[in-house]
Amino acid sequence: MVKPDTETEVQIPLAGIGLEGELSVPARATGVVLFAHGSGSSRHSPRNQYVARTLRERGLGTLLFDLLTESEEEQERLTGQLRFDIGLLACRLLGVTYWFNEREPAKALGYFGSSTGAAAALVAAADSKVPIRALVSRGGRPDLAGAALKEVKTPTLLLVGDRDIQVVGLNRQAGTQMSCPHETRLIAGATHLFEEPGALEQVAAAAAEWFARHFKV
Repeated sequence: MVKPDTETEVQIPLAGIGLEGELSVPARATGVVLFAHGSGSSRHSPRNQYVARTLRERGLGTLLFDLLTESEEEQERLTGQLRFDIGLLACRLLGVTYWFNEREPAKALGYFGSSTGAAAALVAAADSKVPIRALVSRGGRPDLAGAALKEVKTPTLLLVGDRDIQVVGLNRQAGTQMSCPHETRLIAGATHLFEEPGALEQVAAAAAEWFARHFKV
């Protein structure tokens, strides 16, 4: 069982590799959100860390982890290829999902994906044997999820900066292929990284509300 009200460094064993992560589950948390970071990022992403803190303040658990091993990260810095291997990233996310669910089967699960990590989250949600109650994409590339978009059953919130013109179009187009409950919400004045004053706060608040709503039994 996870000890409440603590942030724990964890190593998640998956098919001969270990992924590093940070797990924090507040007391009486009804659910836990797994973070799938985007291109060239890691569990230490300041934007995802900020969103995670906001979720915990709302009584939700968080699990931030690296989708790649240290050696893979080194390879990625040289080639830049693994960040777009959506199948690999989704497989890793599913492995972490099952690892956590075996330990805490009573906890509702959600995904928070950024950039290419959002595509991996959508593919994983479509394939997961464990129910994924809610999914939030921040500046995501849902178009990279391909045919999996039609298979997603998880209620999905697509958050995009309204000044991130190309990604707005990709999200809207992806939405036309989704049959699950979903919403595309634009953050006024924000660009791709949501660095503008107040933009990330809006993302975190919207994500917290979405997860809290859909984690309710």
